[in-house]
Amino acid sequence: MGASSLAALALALGSATALQLPRSARRARPATTTMAVDGLRFLSPTGVVKCKEAFGTPCYVYDAPTLVARAEEALAFPNAFGVTVRYAMKACPNGAVLRLFESMGLHFDASSVFEVRRALAAGIAASKISLSTQQLDDDFGDLVKEGLKVNACSLAQLEAFGAAFPGADVGVRFNPGVGSGGTSKTNVGGPSSSFGIWHEDFDEVAAIAGKHDLNVVRVHTHIGSGSDAAVWQRVSRMSLDLCERLGGTVETLNLGGGYKVGRMAYEQSTDLSVVGEPVKAEFEAYAERTGDELKLEVEPGTFLVANAGALVTTIQDVTSTKGSEAGNDFLKLDCGMTEVLRPSLYGAQHPLVVVKRDGTLNSEHKPYVVVGHCCESGDLLTPAPDEPETLASRDLAAADRGDLMVVESVGAYCAAMSTAGYNSFPSAPEVLHDKDGNFHLIRKRSSLDQLTMNEVDVDLSAL
Repeated sequence: MGASSLAALALALGSATALQLPRSARRARPATTTMAVDGLRFLSPTGVVKCKEAFGTPCYVYDAPTLVARAEEALAFPNAFGVTVRYAMKACPNGAVLRLFESMGLHFDASSVFEVRRALAAGIAASKISLSTQQLDDDFGDLVKEGLKVNACSLAQLEAFGAAFPGADVGVRFNPGVGSGGTSKTNVGGPSSSFGIWHEDFDEVAAIAGKHDLNVVRVHTHIGSGSDAAVWQRVSRMSLDLCERLGGTVETLNLGGGYKVGRMAYEQSTDLSVVGEPVKAEFEAYAERTGDELKLEVEPGTFLVANAGALVTTIQDVTSTKGSEAGNDFLKLDCGMTEVLRPSLYGAQHPLVVVKRDGTLNSEHKPYVVVGHCCESGDLLTPAPDEPETLASRDLAAADRGDLMVVESVGAYCAAMSTAGYNSFPSAPEVLHDKDGNFHLIRKRSSLDQLTMNEVDVDLSAL
């Protein structure tokens, strides 16, 4: 799908939590979770069958109307003096998704030089991309000359930028000393996080900037996955203090992203108007105090794409260990941690919906443990919440071998975090689902030849 057709598609579609605490000890025995039976978000049962027939399984599906609706919400983020919404492209970096968001006026946040080059290849102008990275590669200078904006995320990065571009404008990412996240693995602020320059190193930042005559025009902070308005207000206030200490050179404050998205029915999603209004008030108070009207940047990723994605899979086997007191009925999918790593990594929960092979839904339900296709005991789609090593059963429609299962809410950090290649499984295709129920292929399924193409023969006799 080209840029022009994506823009046309967009027009046609219309218009922070508490601080992280240690987890309790992992439970050793299997657990049963009591949850309402999940339903399909945007696909119809017959659409699920249609997708399998056209592209095979497993297959990622992204719903364009949902992507557009979430982008419109983000663009309406409350602000005092202007806002730039930067899509955190690490969540789902497919070029078609990037171009759709670009057509709506979004800019982009990249987490590596490789992501920058991927966005450029998708037709995104370098001037619309901001780089905040743990690894600032040696070729970053070429990208800066094209218009890329860099936020130095360490003192060494700031020194490297200053040496390469004395007298230039630069951004600085600070760790404000507070973090937030659903788990320790999604908490990127506070003393346990390596992300950004520790706020107590402010004087060293000022010294390096002075040494190279740098203008710190952007301050960036990001604390992790959170949605509590009070936490956001506290972090914005701390970040504004850093802006003020820089002496009036700052033009933009970037408060990152991490807005909580409820994937399961019992989970709450962030209301951007709720978290945004107190931040807007802080910016207004800052302007009244200092005379500086700072622009706001936010970097939603999960918020934009998580619930716009589904994975269509096939139930390739059904088995049981019910002969044991602790036994379970298992559904084995033709996908797994190769496509959806979050449950195995975080104990994350995703809605699961069984669709009969004839495109109907079954009203009979029973508890199942759902597992993936990898030769790995941790390849689990139904772990206990936040406990990746604990099996949990889920009430699902009664299923047979050959039926389909849709794993919902996989738009963020699923295809992007794919472990395709493990057990030599190929990467799944990605398709875009439009308002009329049509599917548009935006990435082909990979092949075994592609997986092995970079392997090089060696003369065994020389070993």
